[in-house]
Amino acid sequence: MLWEENVDLARAALAHRFVRGLKDGTLPLDSFQEYIGQDAFFLEAFARAYALALAHAPDREDMGDFAELLAGVLEELGLHQSYAARWKVYLGGVVPGEATLAYTDFLLSTSALRSVGETCAAMTPCMRLYAFLGQSLAEEGIGEANPYAEWVETYSDPEFEALAAKLEGLLDRYASDTPAVRAAYRRAMVLELAFFEANAEGTTG
Repeated sequence: MLWEENVDLARAALAHRFVRGLKDGTLPLDSFQEYIGQDAFFLEAFARAYALALAHAPDREDMGDFAELLAGVLEELGLHQSYAARWKVYLGGVVPGEATLAYTDFLLSTSALRSVGETCAAMTPCMRLYAFLGQSLAEEGIGEANPYAEWVETYSDPEFEALAAKLEGLLDRYASDTPAVRAAYRRAMVLELAFFEANAEGTTG
């Protein structure tokens, strides 16, 4: 239900010039390099938010699910390390931009101070949106010569879809239909779009 309520922002992300640049391979290299650094910084906060959700989860089985999701983010960070080496990005020197800090501050404050349900509402949009983008771009078709084909392959992979679905299951389990939960989900979607916009300098459209 929350995804359907926010699908307007998902469609805006799919149509965004940054994402279209990934799809057709025209995204400037410096924009992708900046994105990789900012996204690695973001993913470290995302991993910490999972760790806090795990600590607050009252059910042992769900603790295992959060641990699996945390492992998935750490694997994604490993992928960013390979991207960074290939694209000559020094991840240790990343200075987070305003859009990145707005998102990480939101995630960490929510996971530290709010309920597990609200934490899931704040985290689910990232997973579901990236699965949506990856699958949508893969369906459109990506040329083998596209330098960003691996990005699309990563987020269109069934294993990533399974992780997104697992987090949605936790959202359904822990989150009630409240204004706070709806606001957290919507806020995360808005921040996702702002993140693409912040990393779109030098692109056209």
